[in-house]
Amino acid sequence: MDQRNRPPRTAAPAKRITLPRARKPAEIREIFRRFQAANPEPKGELESVNAFTLLVAVVLSAQATDAGVNKATRPLFAIADTPEKMLALGEDKVRDYIKTIGLYRTKAKNVIALCEKLIAEFGGEVPATREALESLPGVGRKTANVVLNIAFGEVTHAVDTHVFRIANRLRIAPGKNVRQVELGLEKAVPPEFGRHAHHWLILHGRYTCKALRPECERCIQSDLCDSPDKRIA
Repeated sequence: MDQRNRPPRTAAPAKRITLPRARKPAEIREIFRRFQAANPEPKGELESVNAFTLLVAVVLSAQATDAGVNKATRPLFAIADTPEKMLALGEDKVRDYIKTIGLYRTKAKNVIALCEKLIAEFGGEVPATREALESLPGVGRKTANVVLNIAFGEVTHAVDTHVFRIANRLRIAPGKNVRQVELGLEKAVPPEFGRHAHHWLILHGRYTCKALRPECERCIQSDLCDSPDKRIA
């Protein structure tokens, strides 16, 4: 056939993603009851001494491990635990402190810009609203959620890769993307568990329900889990 007369190729249809069915409320309550019984007061693993250092630590944690961020920020926060002190330190010195963290050049620039805005627009204090937090350089929705939850005690659901994975595997809040999972968690998590929910999910994903080799044999939710990723001994 003459190539000029060949019919145009049609694009292959997009593969549809079928989400698992969300669990019943009683089952979700039992999941969080177990988390609470095992760890009544879960804590975030980023080290901080106040709301400002928490904010900086979370900004630095993007595409980095908490352990790596803590190693870099311990000496940094010892001398710069306020926006004024961090700004006085300057971008070059901040960059030297955090050079072991991924994307450290961009992050150092964001930290200094963040300090400038905190001082100019918020009196040097970390704002307690999502809109204000997200107006700061380097701060997105997930970072704002973490700060609102830990520093100000709000019920928020910061969805990282661990939370996203567990919410889908345990069918607490199935979703195709981070925003869907966050909205699903807002509806699904019983209010009495809301404050600590994202910490439980992060820790469970980090240490037990791992991405590639979930340790199902020691999982407190194993009998409730019907994920295709479940490893049966």
